[in-house]
Amino acid sequence: MKCRDLEESVHFYTAILDFKVLNPEPEISYILLIRDGARIDLSTNSGDGVFGNRVNIIVSNVDALFQKFIRRGLNTSNKQESPVHQGPVDQTWGMREFYVDDPDGNTLRFGQLIG
Repeated sequence: MKCRDLEESVHFYTAILDFKVLNPEPEISYILLIRDGARIDLSTNSGDGVFGNRVNIIVSNVDALFQKFIRRGLNTSNKQESPVHQGPVDQTWGMREFYVDDPDGNTLRFGQLIG
């Protein structure tokens, strides 16, 4: 995922979203993160992708995860017009999910199968 400030992004992903750093001594412009088998590559390199990517991450308890992120400091006030950014929502395609935007406008969609 494209990011502007690697340090800010790594802090967001590790402190709030529970990702772990895979390469603890990364190159200055590239880092690998993992969370329950979901891997995200963050890069500030000019040729690596674009801002505004979307990633789907399947989880086992979407409601508990959202509450955990809120306790860790997830700020949902910048997307008040978007119910799916405010908490888990049952979608017509059989998922219960919520969305989180990172500091660079990339969206992570955390979801669990329903039904």
